[in-house]
Amino acid sequence: MAETGKTATGKKRPGTGARVPDHLAEARAKILAEALPNVPFDGWTPRLLRDAAEQAGVTAGEARLAFPGGILDLVDYFLADGDRRMTEALAHEDLASMKIRERITHAVRTRIEVDILHREAMRRAVTLLALPTSGGLGLRTLYRTVDAIWRATGDTSTDVNFYTKRATLAGVFSAVSLYWFADESEDHQDTWAFLDRRIEDVMRFERLKAGVKGVAEKLPDPFALLGRLRYGRG
Repeated sequence: MAETGKTATGKKRPGTGARVPDHLAEARAKILAEALPNVPFDGWTPRLLRDAAEQAGVTAGEARLAFPGGILDLVDYFLADGDRRMTEALAHEDLASMKIRERITHAVRTRIEVDILHREAMRRAVTLLALPTSGGLGLRTLYRTVDAIWRATGDTSTDVNFYTKRATLAGVFSAVSLYWFADESEDHQDTWAFLDRRIEDVMRFERLKAGVKGVAEKLPDPFALLGRLRYGRG
């Protein structure tokens, strides 16, 4: 398996925060902007990428340099950009005055809301990344999102707590996202209510866990994969 943040050929994926030439950063943004309106109709396909590049005035050569992994790199970039916009939005809010439950609930909602106009693009991205042909990119992007949420809310945990928090939130975020994709309630109120219930379930579990001595030592090791993702090992 390719290392986290790299394509199968070893090149860094553009969504991972790797430094790139300014002209390629601009090309990526332009291509994504042209692609998003057409994703609901065309899906995330190689043709979408080619057409978006042409409409953006980006040459085929530049497009290949911008997204060396093809359409999967474009999807990766789209999801990473959402994480970035969420982090920027949360940086302007007084999260420190909130209880941890409120912070996480607000951060998850913010991550969804920054792409509220691109729900179908999100749904199709998740569907594409669930396929075996995605090479594990779906898990890596999910990890990146929940890690960004915890970091944006001030998490400083280490060791097993670092991984349990991210594994738990990954389940919550996935469930809430899937609910949101099908939610037709006004202003997505059903989704936010569902989010509140899932967070309450997590908090109930955390309270129960806190009352059990030695629980950390008795935990199995389902988080080894998350460790490899965190440190960029295959």
